[in-house]
Amino acid sequence: MKLVWCPDLASKAYIDGVRVIADQQDDLGGPSEVAELVSAMAGGWNAQLIVEAPDVSEASSSSSSSTSSSPSTRRSGPAATSLALAAAARRTGGRYACVLPDAVSAVAYAGSGGAPLFQPVVGDADEAMARLEGVDLLVVDARRRDAAAVLRAARPGPRGMVVVRHGDGRRRGAAAAVMAAGTRVVRSVYLPIGKGGVEVLHVGVGKGPSLQTRAVAGRWIRHVNHDTGEEHVFRRQ
Repeated sequence: MKLVWCPDLASKAYIDGVRVIADQQDDLGGPSEVAELVSAMAGGWNAQLIVEAPDVSEASSSSSSSTSSSPSTRRSGPAATSLALAAAARRTGGRYACVLPDAVSAVAYAGSGGAPLFQPVVGDADEAMARLEGVDLLVVDARRRDAAAVLRAARPGPRGMVVVRHGDGRRRGAAAAVMAAGTRVVRSVYLPIGKGGVEVLHVGVGKGPSLQTRAVAGRWIRHVNHDTGEEHVFRRQ
């Protein structure tokens, strides 16, 4: 069993994401382009467990400085990706969980407008991700201090997993490099979308080659498209 793309569901989830973002455009954090992309991906893969690890530093600082910051300089709403993923989860009938480092961050993020939209999972990366077995889609903001730990602790579902890492275009290939040993990364692509770009990984199930092995020996050949950043593994004939 593996993830299968559904164009019709992808289109519907994308439209849902665009609509919810448009309703709160002035209050959101993060680029709407990335949010629209991940909503379409969540729908297209019919993700039943969507997990997001957003960067909550802006929400936390906004909450703590709300008495001194003006409305024009303070983000008053959740990340655009959070709203879009919540909308996609409603479309697929799946579960949307938001990984937050501590209770303070959870309160701050909920206070920013995200409370009705997600299931908060509070704790360090290992502890939080251990409670989220069978992830179909994982969206990680690379600006989080524990972003690498979240990626390492991810537990894919029986159909595999799609990982989206955004917010850091300077380190292409970083997501695949930090995934847990034994994770079978079968495809990696960099997309120049939003600030810093987006890195997308497809984690497969079963046995086979992985892009994590930087020197692919024997019958496997690794190829990188230097224009797009996309990586493929081919079997030598």
